[in-house]
Amino acid sequence: MLASRLSRRAVLAGTAAAAALTAVPLLPGHAHAAEAGAKTTPSYRWRNAVIGGTGFVTGVLFHPSVRGLAYARTDIGGAYRWDDRAARWTPLIDHFDSDDWNLLGVEAMAVDAVHPDRLYLAVGTYAQSWAGNGAVLRSDDRGASWTRTDLMVKLGANEDGRGAGERLLVDPRDSDTLWLGTRHDGLLKSTDRGATWAAAGDFPGSPSASGQGVTLLVAAGRTLYAGWGDSDGTSPNLYRTADGSTWEAVPGQPAGTSAKVPIRAAYDCLTRELYLTYANAPGPNGQSDGSVHKLATVRGKWTEVTPVKPGGTTSDGSSDTFGYGGVAVDARRPGTVVVSTNNRWADTDTLYRTTDGGRTWTSLKDAAVFDVSETPFLNWGADKPKFGWWIQAVGIDPYDSRHVVYGTGATLYGTRDLKHWAPQIRGLEETSVVQLVSPPVGEAHLLSGSRDIGVLYHDRLTASPSRGMTTNPVFGSATGLAQAGTKPAYVVRTGWGDNGNGAYSNDGGQTWAPFEAQPTIAKDAPGPIATNADGSVLLWSFVHWDGTKYAAHRSADNGATWTEISSFPKGATPVADPADPTLFYAYDTDTGKLLASTDSGRTFTARATGLPSGDSQFKVVAAPGRSGDLWLSTKWNGLHRSTDGGATFSKVDSCWASYTLGFGKAADGADYPAIYQVGSTETSTAVYRSDDGAKSWVRINDDQHQWGYIGEVIAGDPRIHGRVYLATNGRGVQYGEPV
Repeated sequence: MLASRLSRRAVLAGTAAAAALTAVPLLPGHAHAAEAGAKTTPSYRWRNAVIGGTGFVTGVLFHPSVRGLAYARTDIGGAYRWDDRAARWTPLIDHFDSDDWNLLGVEAMAVDAVHPDRLYLAVGTYAQSWAGNGAVLRSDDRGASWTRTDLMVKLGANEDGRGAGERLLVDPRDSDTLWLGTRHDGLLKSTDRGATWAAAGDFPGSPSASGQGVTLLVAAGRTLYAGWGDSDGTSPNLYRTADGSTWEAVPGQPAGTSAKVPIRAAYDCLTRELYLTYANAPGPNGQSDGSVHKLATVRGKWTEVTPVKPGGTTSDGSSDTFGYGGVAVDARRPGTVVVSTNNRWADTDTLYRTTDGGRTWTSLKDAAVFDVSETPFLNWGADKPKFGWWIQAVGIDPYDSRHVVYGTGATLYGTRDLKHWAPQIRGLEETSVVQLVSPPVGEAHLLSGSRDIGVLYHDRLTASPSRGMTTNPVFGSATGLAQAGTKPAYVVRTGWGDNGNGAYSNDGGQTWAPFEAQPTIAKDAPGPIATNADGSVLLWSFVHWDGTKYAAHRSADNGATWTEISSFPKGATPVADPADPTLFYAYDTDTGKLLASTDSGRTFTARATGLPSGDSQFKVVAAPGRSGDLWLSTKWNGLHRSTDGGATFSKVDSCWASYTLGFGKAADGADYPAIYQVGSTETSTAVYRSDDGAKSWVRINDDQHQWGYIGEVIAGDPRIHGRVYLATNGRGVQYGEPV
């Protein structure tokens, strides 16, 4: 699961850290002004179509001095504040627009124990050369509004090691002093509450190409500790400073730990002991060994307190390899600590808890009772959920010793009695969505496909789908989803699955059956799929995750047999005419040609030529209920329309950029469906609606609701005018309605 969300490993070390740019006041949504060329923005209400988590919760932080206040961070889906009274999470950085999409990943967070309303976030999703630099956000009102400082270095919230940390720390001796650990640029320090930053020049760590750098920062009394992930295997990987100026290697570091990555640390102020987890890789994948150690900070004595050493054998003979990840201490009970295993696939990850400083441990998994009725997808198509995986975020409520939470690759579980567990995830939605269909009839107004949990049937928008993940087969990531234009009960889907890569439904997506057969290439490169208007023909295109394109295949017997279509452009997305079952279309992005088939997909020939090519963002969309009415949206070349089945196209002058386009129910009195797009009519990217065939547009989102990158897919509701569904890359399915 979630494999497609993993970032490429960093290969080049960054340059030395430099001072940050001038800070810019930023309200949660301060971006571009309303479009000059658009009509007055109508009032819209935006909400998540509830799924319940579905993304990697990389950190959770209870505030040490405010009961009921907590924060969570995710790798690509922003940060959240826990509202204890409402028992739900509030998203905090939905204001980032498409220009700042890279800032929706949160590398680290920090709170100030003395000033409870202060919150700091270090944001930046990728440390690769093609990504923008990171930033530090600071708030005086618990994330309701922000001031932003752009950094001259890159952060990596979705890189390897993203579950480590926290890498951001408020100095306990001076609330104006902050520390930030980076991956390629060492340790940074700010003495003005994050407004400006400079390299802590005396820090001894020397960055390498591994992309880990400073993995954690923690205060033990007035002494600060920094974990270092770029050790050569013999050098120290834990440093400390007592005065905030001079750093030194912590003496006596246990044998073997220098060859591992320090993942997380937590300080027990009641016993003055610092607990650290280690693994032989930064995680969340790739760990096969690890340990847990504690340091008596006053005496300088190290003790290994590893609950179970990795490398044993499970009951079925598998090797029980794993690392250690999260660690949290109980602020009310001395010597009470919880740690997590990570990447333990043979015997499933667990939490270990000790009440005697690590002399003995109990696995909380052994007595765990789960209730996932609120989020049924967490069964993953099985009879019951597993305890978790990618567990690197662990927290103990400082006001309730039996309130423990931990993050997984899909949710945040919580308990109030150390036995009964349930998702504590309301309001936190992190799905990366790539497919949307809004059926014209039936129980569900929405079907969605994501990179995380395949396809979902949204029987209600305000609750997690009652059927959970679509099964038979289960897909970890969806690549195609299509509905027959004149037979909406027929739906097909494709994706990455262990037991087949394609399936069909005859009841609108409620139940599914796998294709009887599939082309050999489908296992390694399942791509988009289309079904013609009456559901009698399927066209399946194939694209590997590395971008390699393959020949498309056709089936006229519901997936029982397949024939290669050599005239179809490799890797293109097939588009069915919604009214005429003999017509299919395809856009060749390499040559700028629109091809069409008039024989139900057997052969394709070029129609319009000389269209935009080379743009990475092309989408051909057919207007519902009409034959030959095609719209071509392009990121850099605007919007084009054909009313003759792709023989000719004309440029639409009302916008200069169109990332994605969809249709919904027409406005009262209108003779054309409502058109929705993510695009630009003037200077900025936003969500728009047109009720007059794209002659004019109104912006329907606002500066508080932008969600980073939203150019994948948009779909209007064919039954409710004004309602629109929007796929995001990390904030799930957003849907808007006029109010």
